[in-house]
Amino acid sequence: MDGSVDLSFESFKDINNIPSTQGKGWLASELKQEDWTVALNASAIKEINSMVNQIRRNPLPTLLLTPDQFDIPELTIAYEKAKNICDDGAGFAVIDKLPIDDFDIEDMINVYWILGHLMGRNVAQKWDGTMIYNVTDTGKKYGYGVRGSATNVELVFHTDNAFGISVPDYVGLMCKYPAKKGGLSRFCSLYTVHSRMENKYPEELRRLYQPVYFDRQAEHATGEAKTSFAPMFSWKNGKLRCRANSSLVRKGYQVGEITMDKLLENALEAIDEVTSSSDLWIEAPLSRGEVQYLNNHELGHYRSDFVDHEDETKKRHLYRLWHRTDGGQSYDG
Repeated sequence: MDGSVDLSFESFKDINNIPSTQGKGWLASELKQEDWTVALNASAIKEINSMVNQIRRNPLPTLLLTPDQFDIPELTIAYEKAKNICDDGAGFAVIDKLPIDDFDIEDMINVYWILGHLMGRNVAQKWDGTMIYNVTDTGKKYGYGVRGSATNVELVFHTDNAFGISVPDYVGLMCKYPAKKGGLSRFCSLYTVHSRMENKYPEELRRLYQPVYFDRQAEHATGEAKTSFAPMFSWKNGKLRCRANSSLVRKGYQVGEITMDKLLENALEAIDEVTSSSDLWIEAPLSRGEVQYLNNHELGHYRSDFVDHEDETKKRHLYRLWHRTDGGQSYDG
């Protein structure tokens, strides 16, 4: 190997006898908006008002705020529903919605941060310890060291931090403003993707159970390996775990100056083809104040390219949180 971070311990050992996902997952035609929407009732909104007032009376840094400091039974019930949808339902849930127009944005960031703990511990999203990540177009060009989330480019179906040592279990996004045009979110069940691969590309699927190189996007200490080495598909406790990002695998071989084997080339083309099938994905655009959560092991998500508003104060801006139950709170866990 080229000195990459070796995460191949996740590999499924018997690649000639991998578990089938036939009958699991979903197609777009099987879901309705109510399957992923969690509406906040009047009592939940009242609890948010109380949270904001309490924080204003007794200020603390955002990162020190936790749910146990507040009386929020209705919000806890709503988040339990969202988490159940992520774990055992559609795989993604939308909280509809925070009263973002009634408060300063800093108040809503505080509320979002606090409630995020109900999905799982909030963890760092960059090696430098960034906890709340701004998803907005910075004007930088997508490439090594510049994540796609900091640009306006199309992002193929993927899971967040596919290259990481400790992959987040859930991803949260709070919408401050959507784009003027584009920037739409799509979701697909990776169980269904796996089933399609079983039926149409079994050899290619088996290759994705073997380790591949990922570009680490410069999220590591100076001098550390630029790539990680892990399988795209594995299982844990009877559930599928997927490190999905064909773009970062291709970049991993480029960055590591490693020749990609032909079977892997075919496998990446196959999974891109399968995930491009429109019957597999749901399109669920986020509007201002809505919060989206997704299962980051079993659900693939996509974002179309977008055009921003001319008014800089209303450009597309989402606040992202990562939640993880295992390991430490640092980026590598």
